[in-house]
Amino acid sequence: MANGNSKSRKKKIIIFSILGVVVIALVVLVIVGSNKETITTVQTETVGRRTITQIVSATGKIQPETQVVINAEVSGEIIDLPVREGQRVRKGQLLVKIKPDAYQAQYERALASMAINEANLQKAEAEFKRVSELHGKQLVSQAEMDIARASYQSAKAGFDQSQASVKEARETLSKTSIYSPMDGVVSSLPMELGERVSGSTFTRGTEIMTVADLARMEARVDVGENDIVTVSVGDTARIEIDAFPERKFIGIVSQIANTAKSTGLGSQDQVTNFEVRILVDTPPGVQLRPGMSMTADIETDTKANVMSIPIQSVTVRMPKEDKEKPEEEGEEGGAKFVSSNSEKKKEEEKLDEVVFVVKDGQVSTVKVKRGLSDDSHVEVTGEGLEGAEIVSGPFKAINRDLEAGSKVKVDNKRGRRTGASAATAS
Repeated sequence: MANGNSKSRKKKIIIFSILGVVVIALVVLVIVGSNKETITTVQTETVGRRTITQIVSATGKIQPETQVVINAEVSGEIIDLPVREGQRVRKGQLLVKIKPDAYQAQYERALASMAINEANLQKAEAEFKRVSELHGKQLVSQAEMDIARASYQSAKAGFDQSQASVKEARETLSKTSIYSPMDGVVSSLPMELGERVSGSTFTRGTEIMTVADLARMEARVDVGENDIVTVSVGDTARIEIDAFPERKFIGIVSQIANTAKSTGLGSQDQVTNFEVRILVDTPPGVQLRPGMSMTADIETDTKANVMSIPIQSVTVRMPKEDKEKPEEEGEEGGAKFVSSNSEKKKEEEKLDEVVFVVKDGQVSTVKVKRGLSDDSHVEVTGEGLEGAEIVSGPFKAINRDLEAGSKVKVDNKRGRRTGASAATAS
């Protein structure tokens, strides 16, 4: 019985000893692991000089530089429509004829009225001359003279009014036939022969057709209010049109709107844009059509031989002096926290824009100031950057992991593989 108890105690001692050794080993591993330096794998690029072209991108539609919308100025039935959509027309060519019967009758009535008033004027004028001669000889009274003068003036006013009515009726009658105001192409023709149109002198009448000069086309794009200040008349634009995916077109900014167009007023989605017109250089044999979708890259500024780095290399960090400064205490003795948007903005303004420079397996931060940027690189100024090796990836390391003094391992082959695979995937 004693031997059994002894064996049991020995087993327990062995088990507890093993457990103790395991616990000690785990503690040692944790301590060793915590003291092990973190080494971040990064990709780098050497700071060099290049030409930077700042670009403003915008989307829009292709439209004719010059087009005229033909609206009805009189009401009636279309009795002649000798053109079709897509047809080329010459200046002065008949485009549409509206039934003129009612306006012809109105013109003829005005002519008849003018003839009557002309006869009355001639009669009153002759009477006025006769009375004037008699009055000069003192054979008629002043009262008779005044009556003759008034009759003549009234007849003249009636004749002048009838002349104006004839002119108006003739003008209205002429509007029943509409002629092309320019050489061009009928780009839109919503009306058909036999349909009725309405129109008047004071309101816009029914739209009958649009005549456009398709030889000179322009791109009309909307540019945001933050970018419009960098765009100028004469800037070069490189244009991609959806209908011609294999071609690039060149354009020149010809007009910038002075007044903004706003959408979503009063909501969080409010957008303010300015229309920019770009005259497109259309190659021979290419026919651009109104309404085609397009994208324009407007080159707003260019600087040659400037120090530049990849855009993603620039990040923000708290200045060293602010990082080492102890947190201010609030009234309750706790750490002070940012309690308003203005204070938060002030804290953000304290952040420095920096890049990480790699030397001897370690990074240091260099404060930079950014200038022009294109789609991949940005112009920078900073002390000692010329020819330096800076961190260009990965994004997480630049924006979160790295600090001044961090240990790094450079693996540019991995970066190229990742970039190639990403390009293939896209």
